[in-house]
Amino acid sequence: MVQSKIFLITGVSSGFGRAFAEAALAAGHTVVGTVRRAADAQAFTALHDTRARAIPLDITDTDAIAPAVAGVERDVGPIAVLVNNAGYGHEGILEESPLAEMRRQFDVNVFGAVAMIQAVLPFMRRRRAGHIVNITSMGGFITMPGLAYYCGSKFALEGVSEVLAKEVRDLGIRVTAVAPGSFRTDWAGRSMVRSARAIADYDSLFDPVRQAREEKSGRQAGDPAKAAQALLTLVEAEAPPTHLLLGTDALALVRDKLTALEAEITAWEDLTRSTDFD
Repeated sequence: MVQSKIFLITGVSSGFGRAFAEAALAAGHTVVGTVRRAADAQAFTALHDTRARAIPLDITDTDAIAPAVAGVERDVGPIAVLVNNAGYGHEGILEESPLAEMRRQFDVNVFGAVAMIQAVLPFMRRRRAGHIVNITSMGGFITMPGLAYYCGSKFALEGVSEVLAKEVRDLGIRVTAVAPGSFRTDWAGRSMVRSARAIADYDSLFDPVRQAREEKSGRQAGDPAKAAQALLTLVEAEAPPTHLLLGTDALALVRDKLTALEAEITAWEDLTRSTDFD
């Protein structure tokens, strides 16, 4: 029998966050979910009369995060699983995308997640128990034109997750970066921020990429409900992985990237080795 846990999941109003929360509740867990609007809080708490708790929190307001987490520990109980899910996608050619949009992307996808981690770690460390799950993306391994800011943020969160896993593994805390491929969420729809196009030199490269992404939205192979079941399997594992891909497209694309990277490293190995002292 699965022991009931307290999950803290950011961004439970829709998409993966809602799917994760619903699955955890169905499995008998308590879920504290962060929301940004009062209406979303009401909709979330309606999922279960005692085990669905909503807290208003914008994760870019980093000063508010530690008090919010302390309140959960005090009023609900010990957080066993943190799921850093809140995030969004930015689409735009790098030369055309204002730096302010990159800062916003990293504020949400990286700094907000790290602030959540820093807030839960003292409690998990004292208990010598806990699991931190950071939702990254296959875009934290592979790239495509027009997603420089998004992929950059997910590469960053993958790296942060890997370092953190090494820092806390002897303290009874587990860390997993979960990298989904294409799933039927609203990531490519209303949730995506798009920079305006202006430079014709990029049209032939980027226009087909944008069109294909828009046409695929809503017809992706990945099922968020099955991703949620994978999350539940992950948090029950005795030795969870540091990196977990979700989806056959992510698996194929990341394997292709690793193969190409190995070939490139080998091709340039002599130059690489030439920089050592004799």
